Amino acid sequence: MASESKFVGWLAYDESGADGNMKWGEFEPKTFTEDDVDIEITHCGICGSDIHTLRSGWGPTMYPCVVGHEIVGKAVRVGSKAQQERGIKVGDRVGVGAQSGSCLKPECAMCSAGEEPRCLHRVDTYNSTYPDGSRSYGGYANYNRSPGHFVVKIPDELDSADVAPMLCGGITVYSPLKKNGCGTTAKTIGIVGIGGLGHFGLLFAKALGAEKITAISRTSSKKADAEKMGADVFIATNEDNNWAEKHSNSLDLIISTVSSSDMPLSGYVQLLKPNGRFVQVGAPEDFLPGFSAFSLIVHGVNISGSLIGSPSEIEEMLQLAAAKRIKPWIQKIPMKSANRAVVDMKHGKARYRYTLVNDNATTDEA
Repeated sequence: MASESKFVGWLAYDESGADGNMKWGEFEPKTFTEDDVDIEITHCGICGSDIHTLRSGWGPTMYPCVVGHEIVGKAVRVGSKAQQERGIKVGDRVGVGAQSGSCLKPECAMCSAGEEPRCLHRVDTYNSTYPDGSRSYGGYANYNRSPGHFVVKIPDELDSADVAPMLCGGITVYSPLKKNGCGTTAKTIGIVGIGGLGHFGLLFAKALGAEKITAISRTSSKKADAEKMGADVFIATNEDNNWAEKHSNSLDLIISTVSSSDMPLSGYVQLLKPNGRFVQVGAPEDFLPGFSAFSLIVHGVNISGSLIGSPSEIEEMLQLAAAKRIKPWIQKIPMKSANRAVVDMKHGKARYRYTLVNDNATTDEA
């Protein structure tokens, strides 16, 4: 990487960034250390988190901000410690997901257990601050700089445009599916919401060996797509008043990808078998709906949440994707059209994830 190379990207200066008002401009990345990797970005997925952050939906955003945490590209500068730890060298195809830092101290229970996303000192790939006080900036850009611990190599069998949305969208559902026994102790799986996250839920539930997969959506408009992704049963909650009763006691595990304060949570819980598990991964900007405590007490149901995944989990997910030839449903969009893509994403037009392609990157892959 030439020392004079500048980091430039799509900067949001206020909440109007979510309305397509990002501006292309220069930003200053974190100070380079021997732990870091500089990546020339070829692809970056658009995640729902980007929209929430652009409009300060989850709290005040540190503007100016460059979003994008599904980053794939070529390593162009590798610190000696990053190379030693991760085996990454200049020219390798690599990726970064939603996390780019944690304390990594031996005394940290979370980091020591491979649960870096739950470290109290987590640094997000954008809109966050590193211990040295420098800001983190995401992948709607030409370059990204991240600590090597959170940079993963991409298997040769996978296409970069497909990998990008896996680095947040994919791992967000893969992690709770795997940790909660999908295909082993949990044979019947429900996926709530057939959007960007939900479509990955169906694909990975199938790949992990689920015996029966139930797709749950408000309407039947995505039924045909869900069946192609691996769903055996489809529930349209707005079209059948008795859906909860008809399908009660049928699922071992539900992954909820929706971000809605008015979702029928009590109905979802009713679908679970005794000791079944409901895992929330969708993050509303307000609150989850209330429900009766007896929904939990009578059947011993467990409700929990899950947040992205560790670097080792991401590597494991990518190996599974390569072995099972998982092909996400994506649409490629030029990086120069990021403003339009963000607006389309906000309006729910993606089927089912957008991947920004950086045409200026020095690579043969598109």
